[in-house]
Amino acid sequence: MAKTYITEYADYRAGLPFGGPIAEQGAITNSGTSQQSDAFNANTQFIRVHSNGIISYKVGKSPTATAADSMRIPADGTVDLAVQPGDKIAIITNAT
Repeated sequence: MAKTYITEYADYRAGLPFGGPIAEQGAITNSGTSQQSDAFNANTQFIRVHSNGIISYKVGKSPTATAADSMRIPADGTVDLAVQPGDKIAIITNAT
């Protein structure tokens, strides 16, 4: 079963997370229903999202991801995102 991994960082320099992770959330099992992560740490400014399956995602205070309208990450894709402390990421399996 495909999973998505979320790692939180306080700093980002020269196109890479800097200073090591400040939190690593447990893997979220991808499904056809939008699922939210835990709220990001008070010091989190950036997250790295990696999924071994195709997903769509949305970030916010109480986000809901949709396969039709949310940003997409391909299988085995990784994306770095600037976020606000306390926000969450929602993910949903995207079949295309």
